[in-house]
Amino acid sequence: MSRATVRTPEVQTKLPAVGTTIFTVMSALAAEKNAVNLGQGFPDFNCDPQLLQAVTDAMAAGHNQYPPMPGILPLREAIAAKMAALYGHRYDPQSEITVTAGATQAIITAILAVVRPGDEVIVLEPCYDSYVPNIDLAGGTVVRVPLTPGSFRPDFAKIAAALTPRTRAIIVNTPHNPSATVWTEAEMRQLEALLAPTEVLVISDEVYEHMVYAGARHESAARFPGLAARSFIVSSFGKTYHVTGWKVGYVAAPAALSAEFRKVHQFNVFTVNTPMQHALSGYMADPAPYLELPAFYQRKRDLFAEGLAKTRFRLLPSAGTYFQCVDISEVSALGEADFCQWLTREIGVAAIPLSAFYGDGFDQRVVRFCFAKKDETLQMAIERLARL
Repeated sequence: MSRATVRTPEVQTKLPAVGTTIFTVMSALAAEKNAVNLGQGFPDFNCDPQLLQAVTDAMAAGHNQYPPMPGILPLREAIAAKMAALYGHRYDPQSEITVTAGATQAIITAILAVVRPGDEVIVLEPCYDSYVPNIDLAGGTVVRVPLTPGSFRPDFAKIAAALTPRTRAIIVNTPHNPSATVWTEAEMRQLEALLAPTEVLVISDEVYEHMVYAGARHESAARFPGLAARSFIVSSFGKTYHVTGWKVGYVAAPAALSAEFRKVHQFNVFTVNTPMQHALSGYMADPAPYLELPAFYQRKRDLFAEGLAKTRFRLLPSAGTYFQCVDISEVSALGEADFCQWLTREIGVAAIPLSAFYGDGFDQRVVRFCFAKKDETLQMAIERLARL
């Protein structure tokens, strides 16, 4: 066959609206310009050396083959014990906890397990960028409901108006990426009451559960019986233990929901990194690392906010996560996306536009910084931003 007749067959894309993510674009630009990367949400510091040693010990002990499909039992037991202690709801580690290849895999697996073509799934915008493509891949219909601009609080009148007989699920994220808003107990109870007469499921993205500040409490869906009974609760060891590259997370859900989740899980990843699971199961015996995390990140948040206070940025509240959003109205006339490009190229600090988290690119002159960085990284960013 001649080279002229060889061709790649055409493929009709399943995700026509999806290109390269804003995180990849801004991180590449930050590297090109040698900018301080406060865009993508990952730490630039290492985890506890004891955790690294635990992985080495697990590999040396021979834990290098496939683990059980839902995860090793000691890790599932540790997760169940932690959730019972923190949130008062006891999940059965045998049938209600599944270890996943990170939270992103957990979310798409939950969606693929329960969403069928024609089903509607409510997303609260701004929202994490994987939610909508996941729904599209499942053949579902995305129903976008905006959080209140400025405060990013849930608007329950709008959520109620979006509910229809075709609504299969709603995705809730608290603490919230990108706005750093934390839902209150009253808001979670309002959601519980709103969904009580429906068959709507909840996918509760709680990856920042241990990053809540000023003495506030993370209101997990597990705390509320009416929500726990209908929720896939998703969390991440990567966020909690500063190991985002490990891609290990978990889902807690009632047995009937977990059974459907595992049907999909076993055919998209099957199992999750074995030595990491053994290391994490032992490391979780000490709750101090996650109980002390709020104070650890609140200090970084305050250090960064103190520096930003000397600029013309207007700081929005950062009640949780490791993000700080700022209003750029008094700094530049540019839109969010153009401002982030300019800031990276000319000032040497990378940020993420909030418009990237909206389907219609809604621009409210707000950008997001990540403060999960070494103090010296934050100080370097502050010095550069002081020019503004």
